[in-house]
Amino acid sequence: MRFDNAALQQLDAFDLGSWGRKYPAIAQSWRRNWEAVMPFFVFPAEVRKIIYTTNAIESLNASVRKSVRNKEHFPSDQAATNVIWLALQNITANWKRPPIAWQAATTQLAIQFGERFSFKD
Repeated sequence: MRFDNAALQQLDAFDLGSWGRKYPAIAQSWRRNWEAVMPFFVFPAEVRKIIYTTNAIESLNASVRKSVRNKEHFPSDQAATNVIWLALQNITANWKRPPIAWQAATTQLAIQFGERFSFKD
């Protein structure tokens, strides 16, 4: 894949540059996790921007963890799934405004996934 080769060349350039020498673990980590990292770059830039914006993701994860933490155990996987789904419904009900780049990202997701993607404003 041509994109894969170009990405590896850029990673090599980073690794040999001043940042790569200062932080060698970064390039090593990318190489170790290459198969998991590369699918991320298939998405358009608008979608990647939403995906890598970690503040919103960390806030969502913290809220879900809080709702799950209150339970001692779950009798089944379905029970855990239900609690997480309900937590997500409560969390999203409190969202006031989407991130600035969300509209562009939803447009790209709709183009890429067609009927499998639906978003309600």
